[in-house]
Amino acid sequence: MTEEQQPEPDAQARKVLNLDPRSLRGIAHPLRMRLLSSLRLDGPATASQLAQRLSESSGATSYHLRQLAEYGFVEDDPERGKGRERWWRAAYAGTYLDSELGRDADPAVRGAYSTYLHQHATNHAEEVSTWIATRHEWSQEWAESSDISDFTLRLTPDSAAELSARMHELIEEYRTLTPAEGAPDAAKVRLHTHLIPTRHTD
Repeated sequence: MTEEQQPEPDAQARKVLNLDPRSLRGIAHPLRMRLLSSLRLDGPATASQLAQRLSESSGATSYHLRQLAEYGFVEDDPERGKGRERWWRAAYAGTYLDSELGRDADPAVRGAYSTYLHQHATNHAEEVSTWIATRHEWSQEWAESSDISDFTLRLTPDSAAELSARMHELIEEYRTLTPAEGAPDAAKVRLHTHLIPTRHTD
């Protein structure tokens, strides 16, 4: 599930946070989005560890983690926070952004909406670029299983929404097929979906 798409029922059971104007303004910051993504993908960490992961200062990661906590995106990890350093974990598995927030009467909300989507797209581009740069380090099976494609269809808004929903349903089905822990050929897979209209003529 991409973070701005409508979650399926199974995704809701995975604790998905529905953004409101306040929480949207709280997350719409490039470093905060990267911090939250790292905690979701790589697991709990301290501010110092996240600083190393993201090549940022620990002062910056510490400040923005506290801001994320204030808005409910991250929380203390009681299983690890037994020493002097504070461990953080993501409070939700996903985030749902309603497109109506992009039409909010408050310009600050609309601006936060745009910032959020731009950073989300930037994160996608970085992940694809990293894959291309490191593709030679992966097995031939993974190289052949990867996919970077684009398609052009002529759809109505209703049929586009139906296509998006069906893709999400299929993705949710694959969550139940998670390989057993320790499977030798298993890896985390990132799947991006972009379904956007264009003004290009035929």
